[in-house]
Amino acid sequence: MAEDKPRLARLTAIITQLQSKSIVTAREIADKHAVSIRTVYRDIRTLEKSGIPIVTEEGKGYAIMEGYRLPPVMFTQEEANALITAEQLIIKNKEQSLVEHYKSAVTKIKSVLKFSHKEKLEFLTGRIQVRNNHKNEKTSNYLIQLQSTIANFQVVNITYLSLSNHHSERKIEPFALYTTRGNWILIAFCRMKNDFRAFRLDCIQKLQLTSESFEPHQMTLEQYLEACRKKWEHTPDTGLTPKQSTFAENQKMKHAKSKD
Repeated sequence: MAEDKPRLARLTAIITQLQSKSIVTAREIADKHAVSIRTVYRDIRTLEKSGIPIVTEEGKGYAIMEGYRLPPVMFTQEEANALITAEQLIIKNKEQSLVEHYKSAVTKIKSVLKFSHKEKLEFLTGRIQVRNNHKNEKTSNYLIQLQSTIANFQVVNITYLSLSNHHSERKIEPFALYTTRGNWILIAFCRMKNDFRAFRLDCIQKLQLTSESFEPHQMTLEQYLEACRKKWEHTPDTGLTPKQSTFAENQKMKHAKSKD
């Protein structure tokens, strides 16, 4: 029976992993749990026989049937501690929407914790302090909203005040977000400039969602960062390098055709 315990824990963890993504590959499961692909196949069959409705998508991976939900996941003491530590870190973030939504999410998570864990977490919260951003400043409030526009390919209008105090109105196609030196940066295709730009969220004066959508950009975040990393370190709202101009020209032609 001693050998069954690790497998039981692994099967439970695989269910959690399947619920966390739309598709999970056998390789991802094998790597996460340090087992062979053959073992993953056996585990999936075991879960299926136990009544878990796992859908196999040929050539892609596994998913749990849409609409199926399992009872709340039980957290270990260490996992609960990590959540509380993350909460203290995020509370000090300068992005107001991130703080508000994380607090809401972690409150729901705390509701499924064991009573003994809750008591310990309340005690631990008073013993953790994050010293960054000691004034607890909040300089932007658009992060969560922009994340949705990236996922939904939604065009956005912004009023932007650059670090050089230049005021402009932009229609943009949000592409990606990253954070550096305490500031959140939005990468977006700017239709006014017909090129990609990086915008600091704390410089966005106003944001307006539109009902217009755009085609997903055929470029990865890694490719963009590789081309612009050095410029972004000191100059937000900076365009691509000449090597990336071909992509911008293609986007320009796309928009020109859409106007015809």
